[in-house]
Amino acid sequence: MKNSENPRKAERKPWREGVESQVKSAEENRGVITLTWPVIKPHPMNHTHRFGEFLLDPRRRTLSQADSPVSLTPKAFDVLVFLVQNPNRLVSKEELLQAVWGNTFVEEGNLTQYISHLRKALGDNSEDARLIVTISRKGYQFAGDVFISDESEPARLVARQVPLTERLRTDVSTDSDVPNIEVVASKPRPWRHIFVFASSICILVFLGYISWRHSRSAPPARTGRVMLAVLPFENLTGDPNKEYLADGLTEETISQLGRLNPEQLGVIARTSVMGYKHKDERLDQIGRDLSVQYVLENSLRETGNHLRLTAQLIQVKDQTHLWSQDYDYPAKDILNVEDDVAKAVARQIQIRLTSQQQAELARSHQVNPEAFDAYMQGYYFFQRNTNKDTDMAAKYYERATQLDPSFALAWVGLSRVRNWQVNIGLIPAEEGHRRAREAVERALELNPNLAEAHAQMARIKRQGDFDWAGADNSIRRAIALEPGDPAILQSAASSAATLGRFDEALRLAHRAVNLDPLSPGSWECLSENEFLAGQLDEAAAHSKKALDLSPDAWPGPFLLSEIYVMQGRPQDALPEIKLIRYDVQRAFLYPIAYYALGQRKESDAALSKLITKYHASNAYEIAQIYAFRNQFDEAFEWLGRAYTQRESSLIETKVDLFLKRLHNDPRFAAFLKELNLPPD
Repeated sequence: MKNSENPRKAERKPWREGVESQVKSAEENRGVITLTWPVIKPHPMNHTHRFGEFLLDPRRRTLSQADSPVSLTPKAFDVLVFLVQNPNRLVSKEELLQAVWGNTFVEEGNLTQYISHLRKALGDNSEDARLIVTISRKGYQFAGDVFISDESEPARLVARQVPLTERLRTDVSTDSDVPNIEVVASKPRPWRHIFVFASSICILVFLGYISWRHSRSAPPARTGRVMLAVLPFENLTGDPNKEYLADGLTEETISQLGRLNPEQLGVIARTSVMGYKHKDERLDQIGRDLSVQYVLENSLRETGNHLRLTAQLIQVKDQTHLWSQDYDYPAKDILNVEDDVAKAVARQIQIRLTSQQQAELARSHQVNPEAFDAYMQGYYFFQRNTNKDTDMAAKYYERATQLDPSFALAWVGLSRVRNWQVNIGLIPAEEGHRRAREAVERALELNPNLAEAHAQMARIKRQGDFDWAGADNSIRRAIALEPGDPAILQSAASSAATLGRFDEALRLAHRAVNLDPLSPGSWECLSENEFLAGQLDEAAAHSKKALDLSPDAWPGPFLLSEIYVMQGRPQDALPEIKLIRYDVQRAFLYPIAYYALGQRKESDAALSKLITKYHASNAYEIAQIYAFRNQFDEAFEWLGRAYTQRESSLIETKVDLFLKRLHNDPRFAAFLKELNLPPD
């Protein structure tokens, strides 16, 4: 999401992967989807396969380990044969389903149960020596060294035979994970609207399941904090144009889980997980990258007027599939079902719900599908970088509020886009701030406990009203409601920094990084706050970290240029200035860098150009340059103009390093008083 705490630097937002979908080899013929898989030449049936202590004999349908038989159900055996005959390559879930079940329809969740059964049978629990490796959202890879022989092993190797005609059943052990599968003929499935709020059903249930599993062998009270990553939803609707809905579903899932109980459950933020959207990454590597114990994989389909979600909870350390479930609900009932599940989960994991939370769960909810679709479109365009996309976002958010005037989140989105339109000069400040305020006030009337609404109200109070106490109260309320939302934590960090509370700001910024460790925006937020606190070396290192994650990170080269100037390295700032993609930011930094290099003539020329082109919208930046050049009278003159123009950049006046030379001038304290900012 955008974070407009410092409008002159443009809002930070999570790095968004492109929405281009991966297209499998497929053709549609008379309404039936025919999948085309790579042609794999099977090994002759009289070959045996040895891996480690195991011997697999496809002809006799036996598996043995060190002369002892290993019991497998028929389909589990078939899955293992296909994996062993195709070692050390990615075998997609679809390919595996086709090879073992042919053209019959089998739920994906059942396949994961067979994989779990195989892992138990193979003793595949070691994190460092795993045979069956999960490739996130894609499929599996048999990673063992397979040796093939032309004849079966001598008869002395006793193994239990699995009859081909044996009826499908669960494993003979009492702790079976193999499901009873009802096989039906495949048929075409029409796809329609997707509801994001439904995602919490499968997620909340899995938390309840975790609690149940742990409660069998551990005391009810949980110690420590579980970390979870919700991987991007896989769009199985057949329509690549609905990727924006899959992305929105991922966002909403993370948000709902993050607010459940942050003390017990930490959820990695959207930006860090979206990097895995089109990557075939091993699950154990994802666990190391994100420092999580659990991963939730999800896919979405639609059939008729029903939403179908498949959720799979995987424990990272041994890639055990702890839980998998398919949900199919009528659209109109989806939120009421969510509330029932939430109450059940709260009981299972002993979450203490306030009376207000209980009342909220007991309320009946209805969602207008068209309004939600418009909201998701607005969210999608708001993440993009152009003026045209910003205007499109405003139109979609406005349409969502028209279709469903009770949709509080849509009002928040409309408020944010109006405020952003002011910051980038698309609409007049007075009009934009008024409309932004009206929209967020409407959201708070509809839902006083909506954290996003309080965070947005904080922006308006800070940027439009210079009401620092009111803004502080609003952002604190937002954090109390959703302490696990990194975007809110970043906003709170910026709010604390502008008031000079740097210890608090850095603590909040570090929390945001922990929740979104692969997000360039998280590292840039930390870098900005370190810069304002005067921790220049740390700021430079973390700004570079953000740019390593993404060369397009923002404010990226702009912030790094400022840091270099303050470090006395203006010669290093010049190459970074050239990389800045916004004209006004480049125009601001050239006069400063030239002055620091002792090139007064070039600095004068660049400053004159900035004043000519941007005096009506960037008086604050002009004041910064004059202050840096020790021209105090001119600096205060332009600060006065910035105040008259109600420029949002004034929020950093108290802590701005470029204005630091003004601090001993009595006029500076007087100006802080005009802004309602407390002195040091």
